[in-house]
Amino acid sequence: MSGFARRLLERSWQRRWCLWLPPLPLLLLPAALFGAAVTLRRGLYRHGLLPRARLSVPVIVVGNISVGGNGKTPFTQWLVQRLQDYGYRPAVLSRGYGARNGPRPLRVEASLGADACGDEPLLLAQSTGAPVYVDAKRARAGRRAIADGANVLVCDDGLQHYRLRRDIEIVLVDGKRRFGNGLPLPAGPLREPRSRLAEADFVVVKGEGMAGEASMQFVNYRLRRLQNGALFEPATFAGRTVHAIAGIAAPDGFFDSLRRLGMTVIEHPQPDHAVLRAQSLDFGDDLAVVMTGKDAVKCRPFAHSRCFSLDFDVQLDDAFAARLLEKLERGQKTARRPGLSAVQGPAGL
Repeated sequence: MSGFARRLLERSWQRRWCLWLPPLPLLLLPAALFGAAVTLRRGLYRHGLLPRARLSVPVIVVGNISVGGNGKTPFTQWLVQRLQDYGYRPAVLSRGYGARNGPRPLRVEASLGADACGDEPLLLAQSTGAPVYVDAKRARAGRRAIADGANVLVCDDGLQHYRLRRDIEIVLVDGKRRFGNGLPLPAGPLREPRSRLAEADFVVVKGEGMAGEASMQFVNYRLRRLQNGALFEPATFAGRTVHAIAGIAAPDGFFDSLRRLGMTVIEHPQPDHAVLRAQSLDFGDDLAVVMTGKDAVKCRPFAHSRCFSLDFDVQLDDAFAARLLEKLERGQKTARRPGLSAVQGPAGL
């Protein structure tokens, strides 16, 4: 599917009336099958018919029930940094989407290329300094992290990875898009039904949350030159036209952020995790090129002097951080999920 077609489909997920326009009616049957498969799989884990691996340190899962663009990576950065502030030694477990094949688990070094480990793991390693491990088998990566000294594990994008027992579940939601038309993939954006939220320990909303949800805001924006790391206030670019590159799941939010900061934006949306090369940054003029942090880790080796990433801080209520720490220190699940008691899994998980 082309990038243009993908964007049209994803936008249609936000509009209920599109369900009755081609080609979405054709997607209702595969959506129903997908939803049934998700329910069956989860039920098998819930009733202990599929094994789940228990590790010796707490596992915090960060994920979502809908297709990306929910702020998962910035939240994971914030979470790892808070854990470090609290005196923990966190490690991040990631599937490493887009990474080339190689020995697993792979410990991500900040000097690696994104093609070796994936853009999100590289960004997390560079921004937090925490050890990051890439492996489709998260439990195997977790055992390696524990052997290396980690005493708490953050499983990035791991909500549906039920083979690894979790102690805390945190679900990210986009406050603007929420759950779209409420249908499963591919007719809608949902990986799991909305009822799944009731089983999570915390729901964090990018933007303004509702009752019972924690609100996550992006603040203190600045632009960082890729070549040397120099920082610039957004006012430096206000009133200027810039090329904007976004290889993320929901690029419109990034473009809107630049406009709110006063820039005139020439949009260059890319598929999520897109491979970028030097020619991707050459638009035949002398305008600045602004990109997301996830794109910057891929472009830094060949970026020219007019390339910048948009950096920001993540802000969450202090009460949320306190509740999270309390939950972690208690080291036990809430009574809301008795059906997910762990079964010791084989070492290969």
